[in-house]
Amino acid sequence: MRDVKKFTSFKLIGAIMNNIQESRKEWMLRLSEEYGKANPNNTKYQFWQHDNHPIELTSNEIMDQRLDYIHYNPVEAGIVEQPHEYIYSSARDYAGLVGLLSLVKIE
Repeated sequence: MRDVKKFTSFKLIGAIMNNIQESRKEWMLRLSEEYGKANPNNTKYQFWQHDNHPIELTSNEIMDQRLDYIHYNPVEAGIVEQPHEYIYSSARDYAGLVGLLSLVKIE
């Protein structure tokens, strides 16, 4: 998990820095930098939370719960009103819309 977070954080921060079109660029970088400064283990930015609580996906019910949790994160954050409205979410595919990436839906 540590290596995944390290790799993806470098890639995502780089993508944010290089995306001139992103209107929230400065805000995202500022927040990541503030969290990074608050943590003595970081050199500049912090993208991921340090804790993780892996949950074994042992049944369809648990997978559905986790998928709903992920899909409702942008709603809870106040970014959108409905999960399928968040352009970067697979919730679009589950709502019958086309998402940014092709995926295999969990049925």
